[in-house]
Amino acid sequence: MNKAETEYPVQSGSTFFKGALIGGLIGAAAALLFAPKPGRELRGDLSEKISTMTDKSKEVASVVGERATDLAKTVSSKTTELAKSVSEGKNNIMESVKQASADVSDDAKDASKDIKDASEDASRDVRKEMNKTSY
Repeated sequence: MNKAETEYPVQSGSTFFKGALIGGLIGAAAALLFAPKPGRELRGDLSEKISTMTDKSKEVASVVGERATDLAKTVSSKTTELAKSVSEGKNNIMESVKQASADVSDDAKDASKDIKDASEDASRDVRKEMNKTSY
């Protein structure tokens, strides 16, 4: 796992909350249906439990929405930072390559000049020797 995955793990809590909500509703309905109460009282209890579960599910949805928003903001900022870092690295590499190629070019010019000077010196020496042997 990379650093971002360990800092901001993705949680599959939504599946757990859905299961808990459905299980709670089924359990409440079963308990009310098997309880020895008259129909009117049973319907009132069912209505109350459904209202309570609806409120709780809205709270859970709100918390999940807030966390998703926070996660989206974090991902966005980290992505922006990464893009900036990559861009700076690219610019540094390009500058290094340009500088290295300029240095190589200068070295090649210097070497070429040295070779030219050495060949001119050798040519003069050969002419002098040739002139000496002609007499």
